[in-house]
Amino acid sequence: LAHAPHLFACGIARSGAYNRTLTPFGFQAEQRTLWEAGDTYMKMSPFMLANQITRPILLIHGEDDNNTGTFPMQSERFFSALKGHGAECKLVILPHESHGYRAKESVLHTMAETSDWLDMYTSPSDADVEGGEEEGESNGAGNGSN
Repeated sequence: LAHAPHLFACGIARSGAYNRTLTPFGFQAEQRTLWEAGDTYMKMSPFMLANQITRPILLIHGEDDNNTGTFPMQSERFFSALKGHGAECKLVILPHESHGYRAKESVLHTMAETSDWLDMYTSPSDADVEGGEEEGESNGAGNGSN
């Protein structure tokens, strides 16, 4: 969303690691420490680009995430940074869930939040649909200006 906002109407991120400086001794395939490869850690941290995110973003995280790279603090801090820069964002914390969501209620909650978010930011507006019908389009896809 920070690098190519023109490609996305919105974003949805789940249980992410948004600030790689909080995992200073490596992550994924990166074996170097923060002190050896600071530029890499900064470039791989969406948190550092919060001021450039202009599209709406939904963050979902398990309250009890025990994955060392993705403690809930990652989403909480990213959400605060986004809000502080005026981004349209929402944070959903799933109670009693870890990194992967297992309870039926949490899975359904995640699906509902995702569906609502996509409906809000990717559905064609009434003007798009009406414009398409007036121009003789019958597929209901609107004018593609989303």
